[in-house]
Amino acid sequence: MSAARASAASLVTPAEIARLAKVTRAAVSNWRKRYEDFPAPVRGTGRTALFDLAEVRSWLDRHRKGDDPSPEVVLWHALRTRYGSEMVRGLADVSILLTTGSAHDLEPDLIPLIHDLLEERAPAEVLTALVERMSAGEYTSTPRLVRAISHFAGPVTGTVYDPACGIGSLLLAFATPGTSLAGQECHKAAARLAGARLKLVDPDAAVRVGDSLRHDQWDRLRAELVVCDPPVNAADWGREDLLLDARWEFGVPTRAEGELAWLQHCYSHVAPGGRAVVVMPPSVAYRKAGRRIRAELIRRGALSEVIALPPGMAALHAQPVQLWLLDRPVDAESGRDTVRMVDLSANDPDETLEPIASQITDVPLIDLLDEDVDLTPARYVAAQHVDHLAEYAAACAAVAARLHELRELLPELGKGLDTLDGPSIKVADLVRAGLVSLTDDGATSTSDRLDTDFLRGFLSSAANVKRATSGSGSFRTDVTGSRIPQLSVDEQRRYGAAFRAFEEFDRLLAELAKLGQRATSLGRDGLTLGALRPEPGN
Repeated sequence: MSAARASAASLVTPAEIARLAKVTRAAVSNWRKRYEDFPAPVRGTGRTALFDLAEVRSWLDRHRKGDDPSPEVVLWHALRTRYGSEMVRGLADVSILLTTGSAHDLEPDLIPLIHDLLEERAPAEVLTALVERMSAGEYTSTPRLVRAISHFAGPVTGTVYDPACGIGSLLLAFATPGTSLAGQECHKAAARLAGARLKLVDPDAAVRVGDSLRHDQWDRLRAELVVCDPPVNAADWGREDLLLDARWEFGVPTRAEGELAWLQHCYSHVAPGGRAVVVMPPSVAYRKAGRRIRAELIRRGALSEVIALPPGMAALHAQPVQLWLLDRPVDAESGRDTVRMVDLSANDPDETLEPIASQITDVPLIDLLDEDVDLTPARYVAAQHVDHLAEYAAACAAVAARLHELRELLPELGKGLDTLDGPSIKVADLVRAGLVSLTDDGATSTSDRLDTDFLRGFLSSAANVKRATSGSGSFRTDVTGSRIPQLSVDEQRRYGAAFRAFEEFDRLLAELAKLGQRATSLGRDGLTLGALRPEPGN
């Protein structure tokens, strides 16, 4: 290697220093300002500055940067110790400090930890990072569900209202120029946290406390868009106290149909020409108790679309959910003739939400107003588009082909010594030596002396996963404490090839599961719809 190339290889950017020290770029920028002995750039300025790698490593070791937990981790653990299971209240207290500067609800020892984090990040970034660490629960909608609601709500200007806003995750998706945000939440700490999160992006946003069904704090509000991920299976939503409420324009929901109470509450807040997007469990589409209300929604032209989403969208369960879209016409003359049914239930929840032609059908209102008034999208989409015989045969052939691939893929393994005796090395040491790079995509070898697949394979061992994960299993992993055995490059490559084969096997196995579900779904639907029949002898 030439001297020029060697010199270039020993220079690092601020972003690379941040990865090396396991901190944000803002933290590196802050070090450069705060510490007089931080290495001066060899050349360039700002983000394009280049620093001598050896000098940077020496400075990091001298100041013990990268070995200690980040300020975010330190603060999070302190909050967990202080608040335990009441982390919503803890983050609400932090949010008040971030938005108003008031710290009267916080223990004194937490305040400097928050200020340490604020030296690296803006208040909105601090609060977002802490909220992301909190396990999903009843006061938050998942990122998947937020993405789906935003997608199908479409562009919006004007007021966006959420009557069960939790900690504000859904409303935040609509914090764009031209919108004003309003919410209500019965849980006081969640409402405080939601209000603070929203005010960090929209100073005029407002969240009020109270049960929206029993005590509507926004009774005069009419919004261009109402979004809601309401509580489900509520044993008592207040029916006895609300029998004569004007919001039930499509009928008084039964005690078991609290979801239809929330749906009508949302619709009552929709301005003429506006829309509501409400999350519903699939059973609301066909339960007998809600048949009359579903029929009225259709007759009056309020229901425009029902979208069946894939499993894995909700926070507290893995069951699929639906989105019901309601439009309030500008005048009585602008009625509709059809309801659009969209079935995305077989899609990957992380992939595109744009339906293809075979997942959509527009159903005439008269076809929905039968004895059941069943609004399940699959019932109409399947009957309209699927060639069950051809698709079932294709699915079965795909399953058979994938099974053949899997049989050929598993590597041959021999008897081992039951233990890997010998020296091992910490990943942290490999990172410091510049042999391993840690990114969002995982650990990667930067040297021809270390095989990446070997490295990643041993990082996934039970012992290393335990080392890298906190006791509760709910925090972010840190692989720098993991250890890998010291083997020759040839041995590493043999292990790496085996790990690659298992990785590919896992990927194909997951695809096989999807193909199998597709085949069984087509078979069951075809039999029950009359499109297929068992062959003689089966």
